[in-house]
Amino acid sequence: MFDKNILNVKKTRRLFLVLLLTGASLAVQADRKDSLQSYDYFYLEALRQQDMGNLTAAFDLLCHARDLNPLAPEVYFQLAGYYVDMKNDSLARAYFEKAAALDPDNTAYQEKLGQLYVTQKDYPDAIRAYERLYDSNKARTDVLQLLYQLYGSQNDYRKMISTLERLETVEGSNEQISLSKMQIYEQLGEKRKEYDELKSLVDSHPLDLNYQVMFGNWLLQNGKKKEALQKYRDVLKEDPANSPARLSMMDYYNSIGDQPTVNAIRQELLQSAKTEQNTKVELLRQVIAASQKDNNPDSTEVMRLFSTALATPQENADILMLKAAYMTLRKMPKADINRVYEQAIEAEPDNSRARIFLIQNIWETEDYDRVIAICRPALEYNPDEMAFYYFQGMAQYQKHENDAALATFRKGVDQIRPDSNPDIVSDFYAIMGDILHEKGRNGEAFQAYDSCLQWKPDNTAALNNYAYYLSVEKKNLTKAEQMSYKTIKAEPSNSTFLDTYAWILFQEKRYEEAKIYIEQAIRNDSTLSGVVKEHAGDIYAQTGDMEKALEYWRQSLEGGNASATLKKKIQLKKYIAE
Repeated sequence: MFDKNILNVKKTRRLFLVLLLTGASLAVQADRKDSLQSYDYFYLEALRQQDMGNLTAAFDLLCHARDLNPLAPEVYFQLAGYYVDMKNDSLARAYFEKAAALDPDNTAYQEKLGQLYVTQKDYPDAIRAYERLYDSNKARTDVLQLLYQLYGSQNDYRKMISTLERLETVEGSNEQISLSKMQIYEQLGEKRKEYDELKSLVDSHPLDLNYQVMFGNWLLQNGKKKEALQKYRDVLKEDPANSPARLSMMDYYNSIGDQPTVNAIRQELLQSAKTEQNTKVELLRQVIAASQKDNNPDSTEVMRLFSTALATPQENADILMLKAAYMTLRKMPKADINRVYEQAIEAEPDNSRARIFLIQNIWETEDYDRVIAICRPALEYNPDEMAFYYFQGMAQYQKHENDAALATFRKGVDQIRPDSNPDIVSDFYAIMGDILHEKGRNGEAFQAYDSCLQWKPDNTAALNNYAYYLSVEKKNLTKAEQMSYKTIKAEPSNSTFLDTYAWILFQEKRYEEAKIYIEQAIRNDSTLSGVVKEHAGDIYAQTGDMEKALEYWRQSLEGGNASATLKKKIQLKKYIAE
């Protein structure tokens, strides 16, 4: 019997179950919505903290955002960057891969992933990442160029060819693509395809004679000498002064052993005003190299060719500089080399190398006036070249023009940059210290020495002078001793350095130690200065050897030391402090 009440009970239960499930679903949706809203807050706050430089807080917020929404690709992308900085390569890779997998259409994610693979030298995965990136935008030639390099790293020549063909579709044919394809066909041993590629390039540029010369060069390299010669002749028929064709003709005649014709073409190229300067330089380099290889002591022919090349007006000083270098190599007279440098400066007044080489040669002659005369215009043409301040200041210093030298060095110091030559900068400050000390401006002198030693802590001349001047003033003797000790460790037989160290020990009342080092100074130098001899006398006096003390004091006096204190020491036969 059908019971209507039972049916109603079942309906009621079913309805209750539906309502219960619906409520649960709504609750889940509400939780999900709240979670996503919370995610947005934490993710955006992480970016804000990141912009403010609070990276630790930003990282923690990103981790929390990831937990709230594990399907958000952007949070994995951001976190991956942090793992890169933390050198955690495995997590960085996993997170970049996660971001790219969650949002495969995002080109930024794919590109970053590809870059990471390249960094990790995982080239097969890098190729797959960049191929996906290319599929999303087939106009990106930069991606194709990267793919070309990646396939090259795997020696996948076929893929390299197909990549170049894709690049050609976007950019059109050009010389670089054609040459690259030819190189690959050569690697593959496919001469016919190599030939066809070059022929296509030449045919597409019928008016460009350089391609005709290139074609001839390929024919020559592949044993088709007669065809190559004809190509060169065709080019020269249209342009008799075409340097590339003439150079290739030289290669042809070299290949058949016709040296007289090679020499004749070289002569024509060197004396022609239409031949590019760099071509002439290269020809002369080849002649020099051949001469050196054959150990040919006769430089007559090389010098004759230089004269031929220099008979025409010079665009720059390149040939002259090469000539000077060759003359230096062959140890020709310095005066003759200097005349070439002067010609180079005349042709190219801002050529700093020519001036520096000229100055270095003249410096040996101690013609300091000439050095200064060369440096002055150089400072107008090359105001940031510190070498000219150095040489000019040094020349003025050698001439005892200390005020002028100091002014020059101060200008040179203004040109100091973080990448300046430490040796030059150090010497600037060292000589400034010497000059300032001579002027009695000891505080400034010591500052200059400190600057010198910051640039070159092992500048022994500065260390010695600085240490000695401190000892004379009886100031900071511990520092003076440390600096002086460095000099005798570096040059244990240098009498000047040994005397300085002995004198510092004397000032510290360490007389017996001082005696050891002053005796080393005496043994290493038979022509000691009057000051060193007086120091020796003082040390012997304080160690109880008055006979030797008087001997060295008298030698110092006879050598021109006019110190009144020295005379009193001899008269009273005892040490007297200054």
